[in-house]
Amino acid sequence: MAEIKVKLSYLRIAPRKTRLVADLIKNKKVDQAQSILEFTVKKASLPFLKLLNSAVANAKNNHQMDPSNLMISRVTVGEGPKLKRWMSRSRGAAYQIQKKTSHITLFLREIEEGKKIKKAKPLNKNAENKKEEKEVKSEKKKEWNFLDRKLPEEKPKGEKGLNKIFRRKSV
Repeated sequence: MAEIKVKLSYLRIAPRKTRLVADLIKNKKVDQAQSILEFTVKKASLPFLKLLNSAVANAKNNHQMDPSNLMISRVTVGEGPKLKRWMSRSRGAAYQIQKKTSHITLFLREIEEGKKIKKAKPLNKNAENKKEEKEVKSEKKKEWNFLDRKLPEEKPKGEKGLNKIFRRKSV
C-alpha cells in the first residue's frame, strides 16, 4: 500500500494558525475533508484545499488510485523561515516583527477493505455508572449543606464610628 506525499512550502501563514486547520482534517476521508475545508472560515483553509486537490489528482493520475477510497493519514505543519521586519517605536527605537511561514506535508493512503476508520472510543459502562454515582453523591452533599447551613448571627448595634476612630494604642 503506497502513501501519497505532497508538500507546500513557504506558506505565509503562521504554523500555529495553520495547525488549527490541519487538526480538522486529520484521519478523515478525502471527500469529507474537502467539504470541511470549503466551509471553514480560516485563511489557511484555501491552501489546504488546493494541496488536497493536488494530492488527489496525483493519486488518480500517477498511481491509479480511486479518489473515493482515499483518506488523509497524516498532516504535518512545520515552521519555515521567518521574515524579519522592523517597526519604529518611541525615542528612535526599532522593534523587530517576525512574519512567520510554514511548511505543510500531507499524506494520503487508500482505505483497506475490512478495516474501519478509527473513531473516538465511547466511554465504557463502568465509567458511566461511576459518573452517575458521583453526580448523585454530589447532589446529596449539596442538599445536606443547604440544610445544615446556618444564618450569620446579628451583632448588637453599637456605635460603629467610635470603633474605627479609637483603634490606635494609647501612650
